[in-house]
Amino acid sequence: MERRKFLKNSSLSAAGLLSTSTLMACKTDTKLETAISEPTTSNPTKPIVVCTWNFMNATNKAWEVLKSGGNALDAVEQGVRVEEADETNETVGKGGRPDRDGNVTLDACIMDKDGNCGSVVCMENIVHPISVARKVMEETPHIILAGKGAEKFAYEQGFKKEDLLTESTKKQYEEWLKKSEYETTINIENHDTIGMLAIDEKGDMAGACTTSGMAYKVAGRVGDSPIIGAGLFIDNEVGGATATGVGEEVIRTVGSFLIVELMRQGKSPQEACEEGVKRIMKKNEGRKDFQIGFLAINKNGETGGYCVHPGFTYREYSENGHENREVTSFYK
Repeated sequence: MERRKFLKNSSLSAAGLLSTSTLMACKTDTKLETAISEPTTSNPTKPIVVCTWNFMNATNKAWEVLKSGGNALDAVEQGVRVEEADETNETVGKGGRPDRDGNVTLDACIMDKDGNCGSVVCMENIVHPISVARKVMEETPHIILAGKGAEKFAYEQGFKKEDLLTESTKKQYEEWLKKSEYETTINIENHDTIGMLAIDEKGDMAGACTTSGMAYKVAGRVGDSPIIGAGLFIDNEVGGATATGVGEEVIRTVGSFLIVELMRQGKSPQEACEEGVKRIMKKNEGRKDFQIGFLAINKNGETGGYCVHPGFTYREYSENGHENREVTSFYK
């Protein structure tokens, strides 16, 4: 699988988890509702799946589900599981790079057409965090389970314990320990996240996002990927969005939720992604030491992406074909 160069020197910074109450805090009045254009669905919806980066095996799997009449939720779960099981992908699932204590911790979230969602953060010893996140959504009254609690829940649901550190990532970690310098650069192979969005033949949407996070991060660090509204958001009336890159910056702008709301107001997926990145860069004027990439799709199946630095791509599979799409960037 082709790998892209992505993350550039970035230091950890504190960011709080976004609570459900924060997302629900904004009320709309009659005037605001009148000002916001209603999403249009004039074009007949066709099945489509997109994901961050050139993960063609993942989109192949998701498309198999969609073309056989399966639903979008099953498609995105099955699609990203491919990368979680791929030991050569060193930032997702088994084989992911460890934190600075040598432990591989995984984060994932999933969201369906009805706004139901589930998430696991900082979970160890389970290959498929996306499937555990779905179980959280379907089998508990909660949205997020963390750490040992998430791992215990996974075992109760029948998931098997497995060492996630491979020989390759173990050797890399041992080499890193010689200097123990925290520098995550664009020039590493692999990427930090796979985010996937899909529309099925009924026109319903779902999304999934999964990662092992930044290599050699402070133990316990969680980025945007498992946070609903930051790393992933789905609104079945409007569209969906997902993010990749330095999660702290995405959390600060509630990036994926922002992009979906911009589409609700009438922007195309491309325009919304561009605005999302520009909001981040406005708060980081002059900074060039980090990367963010956004991917979005609207209810009509139109897609778009944008990033801070060149290099981010997304994979798209529909009845029109299967291709990897380069996106434009804030910095040229």
